[in-house]
Amino acid sequence: MIGRLCIIGVGLIGGSLARALRAAGACGEIVGAGRNPDHLQQAVDLGVIDRFETDLARAVAGCDLVVVCTPLGAFEAVFRAIAPALGQDTVLTDAGSAKGAVVAAARRAFGAIPPRFVPGHPIAGTERSGVAASLEGLFRDRRVILTPLPETDAGALARVRALWEAAGAEVVTMPVERHDQVLAATSHLPHLLAYAVVDSLAGMTEHDDIFRFAAGGFRDFSRIASSDPVMWRDICLANRDALLDVVERFQADFAEFVAAIRAADGDRLHELFRRARQAREDYLHQFASTPPEDEPS
Repeated sequence: MIGRLCIIGVGLIGGSLARALRAAGACGEIVGAGRNPDHLQQAVDLGVIDRFETDLARAVAGCDLVVVCTPLGAFEAVFRAIAPALGQDTVLTDAGSAKGAVVAAARRAFGAIPPRFVPGHPIAGTERSGVAASLEGLFRDRRVILTPLPETDAGALARVRALWEAAGAEVVTMPVERHDQVLAATSHLPHLLAYAVVDSLAGMTEHDDIFRFAAGGFRDFSRIASSDPVMWRDICLANRDALLDVVERFQADFAEFVAAIRAADGDRLHELFRRARQAREDYLHQFASTPPEDEPS
């Protein structure tokens, strides 16, 4: 049981976590924190949080556990603001999508990694944003990746694991670098491609007809381009090295498809499509019991 929880950034992820913990009876008081009092008041009105503070140091004072759910670009400023007010036993965690950047921000802000800091990342979300989009069951049967560091206290790790399990998630651990490589390939690249395709089509002179007659496949593919641009700007920059590695690999592989079309090489194009289809079928078969995962943060 968490006596007092502070969630900094009460949007889709932070709001959904608050809803899930409240429903599970896993938390006493939930304090929301952020810059916009109107958004925070909406969270109170919706019953997501009990009260709010716009002063981050005041928000975390006396809290047992603090979860940072802001865009990645704000992490260092948040860490610096709360550093003087964190209690000695307060556990700190986050929901950022690029763990290397989060860890680096923590080192700069705190001077060293606090022993009770447990980096984390829920692999769940929708293309919608804001506390009004939060869902009690968002994390149910979804994975949360924790990336503990050598400095991380075992008791703090256990508390953060219990936090996410109370929200209904399956918790796994992996090294920071591996997390960033995996997410660059499975989440950050697909979002980048969705934004790029929609932006390219919107720039065509006949874009009205293109969007008017778009089939379901385009709507499915482009859905994630409706995600928060600020959040995805920060993610792409924060995980730049890993993302560029996977983008360069993709460009080389995509060139094979283009070359086959240019050469009218139907056999090669069929083989590329067949190979990709088989890889996806194998993936679906292997993970048939796992719901699709969408990751916005």
